Amino acid sequence: MAQAGRDVSSAEVARISAALGAAGRRHDVAEGWAGADLSAAAHRESYLRWVTAAGVDCVLAEVMYDALCDAADNVFAVDVEPTLGALKAAGVKVAIVSDIHVDIRPSFVKAGLDTHVDDFVLSFERGACKPDPAIFRIALDRLGVQPHETLMVDDRSGHDGAAVEAGITTLLVPPLTHAAHKRLHLVLGACGVAGVSQATGHRSPASA
Repeated sequence: MAQAGRDVSSAEVARISAALGAAGRRHDVAEGWAGADLSAAAHRESYLRWVTAAGVDCVLAEVMYDALCDAADNVFAVDVEPTLGALKAAGVKVAIVSDIHVDIRPSFVKAGLDTHVDDFVLSFERGACKPDPAIFRIALDRLGVQPHETLMVDDRSGHDGAAVEAGITTLLVPPLTHAAHKRLHLVLGACGVAGVSQATGHRSPASA
C-alpha cells in the first residue's frame, strides 16, 4: 500500500485485509484457485478474480501482485541450511517440488542454498500440481532415483501426502508458523544422516 502511495493506517490495512478474507471464502473465488499454479497465466487469473471480488482497485492490485510474485526475499526456516548442507555432504540428492507460479530459484541463490539442491520441479514449469502423482514422478525421473529410494517431505496432508500414490515414503511435518521453528531434524533422522548441533558446532547422530 505504501508503494502505491496509499493510506497505510492500521484501520485501512484491516479494512482491506477483511475484504480479501471475505472474498477468499466465496465459493467461486475458492474454486477458482484450483489449478492456479499450473501456469503463471492461470495464477494471475485466479488472483484477479479474488481481488476483484474484494473490491481492490487495479493500481493497488498490481502492486500487491508484484510483491506476491517476488520470491527473492523468501524467508527460510533456521534449520533449512544446516539440513540441506548435511544431506548434500552425505550424498543425498535433493529436489524442491513446489506448487508455485513463479521461479523460486533466485531466493535459493540469494540465501546461498542453491548449491545444496540438485533440481527444482516447479508446477508452473511442468504443468502438474500436487496432489497429481505426475509431479512426483517428474521429480523421480529428473533425480534418476526410484520411489523406494526416496523421501518426500512437506506439511500439507491433502497435497503433499499424495506422494505415497507414486510409491514414495512421505514425511509430513507440522506447518511452519515462524522461521525460528525447527522441524527438519526429523528429515535427517529418516535419512539416517548426522546433523550438526548448533550449540557445539559438532556433528551428532540424527534421531527420528
